[in-house]
Amino acid sequence: MQRDSDSHKGDNGKVAIVGGSTYIHGAPIFNALAAQASGIDTLSICLPACHSEAAKNWMLNAFVHPFEEDDITDADIEPILELIAPLDCVVLGSGIAKTGERVHALEEIIASCTTPMVLDATALQPNTLDLVRGKQAILTPHLGELERMGVEENDLQDIANEYQAIIVLKGETDRVFSSHATDEITGGNAGLTTGGTGDVLAGLIAGLIAQGMAGVDAAKDACTILKKAGEKLEKEKGYAYTAADVVGEIPELLRVL
Repeated sequence: MQRDSDSHKGDNGKVAIVGGSTYIHGAPIFNALAAQASGIDTLSICLPACHSEAAKNWMLNAFVHPFEEDDITDADIEPILELIAPLDCVVLGSGIAKTGERVHALEEIIASCTTPMVLDATALQPNTLDLVRGKQAILTPHLGELERMGVEENDLQDIANEYQAIIVLKGETDRVFSSHATDEITGGNAGLTTGGTGDVLAGLIAGLIAQGMAGVDAAKDACTILKKAGEKLEKEKGYAYTAADVVGEIPELLRVL
């Protein structure tokens, strides 16, 4: 990514991550590590209080904001909205429990959010498309999450047109649906099925958007980088590579691509 030599801290991307639950700490951390690896200036991570020390250990330069409890609740809505309002992009949903007040809190944040959003996992609900209408939003479902949303795969182009949203359908071939266009990203390998790679993708998209890249270009480039990372790692490690290994490949792939 290019940047102005006269720029100051914060000029080159400010990202927040909102995710995690009592039993899932890695998802928001992978979001954050990928955004950080994209080259952003500042990073904030909101996650369960029980995982705040893990986040601090992984990221020395992040602002860590624990939820009020060990899962997101309605008490977190206003503080999170205040935090993300001046930022360049926010990732919402990775690792959050899919029940009750957790989903309600996420939906309220999405409905009131004015910051560009990358929505993953629990943020993908039957009413998500209605909540993001008129907003800058990228949705990153796999087929199971698409089913939960009540959306047919064959309707994705029409839905992207109607809601002016960008939808990244993850799979062996990633497909990026934007207004009146569909792009396919091939490559990669079965090693990318390892847990956490979807979280890496969401965080990387957010990091690229925060640095000024258009949403559709950020989605396509992030998909390309993950697939190329998988190809490189398979040559070195077979299929025994991890999402953390994928994060480690991001800076060099961004440089050469």
